[in-house]
Amino acid sequence: MPLARLIPCLDVAHGRVVKGVSFVGLRDVGDPVELAAFYARGGADELVFLDIAATPTEAEIMVDVVTAVADALDIPFTVGGGVRSVQDASRIIEAGADRVSVNSAALASPGLITQIAERFGSQAVVVAIDSGADLVHTHGGRVATKVATVPWAREVAERGAGEILLTSIERDGHREGYDLDLTRRVREAVAIPVIASGGAGNARHVAEALAVADAALVASIVHENPAGLPGLRAEIQGLGVALRPVRRSHD
Repeated sequence: MPLARLIPCLDVAHGRVVKGVSFVGLRDVGDPVELAAFYARGGADELVFLDIAATPTEAEIMVDVVTAVADALDIPFTVGGGVRSVQDASRIIEAGADRVSVNSAALASPGLITQIAERFGSQAVVVAIDSGADLVHTHGGRVATKVATVPWAREVAERGAGEILLTSIERDGHREGYDLDLTRRVREAVAIPVIASGGAGNARHVAEALAVADAALVASIVHENPAGLPGLRAEIQGLGVALRPVRRSHD
């Protein structure tokens, strides 16, 4: 089984990294390129950038961010938010991202998953699932659908997604631990990797998530103490979790 991955997540709005609680109450926490490079040096296995503004105007800003990040990093990174077509995915990947993440657009048009996978390969497609009360939510977690989380996870895997980014809306930003039951049920339902997201408050929470998922997303605990990422890695490893060897980004 592949070694677990530790993935800082950077929510981006108007070209800046922001952070909130349960997707609201956003505050500015820094420059995306500077933070990305810092996390790469600190031992991030990968990064995820989510454009939470995701308007046509913001799309051009995000492409510029992706280009700058690609120039600064040697580690893989995923970009999501506002990807509504194969053309949108092409712009992000051609700007330097390794993968694109789709969410609301995939629910509206599930064939989009297959279209992107056929164009760039399944490894380039991450489907983000924001789950609350066992239902999938869209529009940054604000709109509940009638789609159940686990069946949707099965469908996206069948349609060609290479990975699932699973966020518990209730746990997001609260630092009380991941929704392990939800994560376990989704992971057992699919044959593709699952990234646990929403709720990391300490190293033990991350270690618990990595016992049931292939990777763990972290945000608040590293954004408030970016210099603490190497220590977080060491604590997680001290709890018996084998992480991937650190890759160093170029300057």
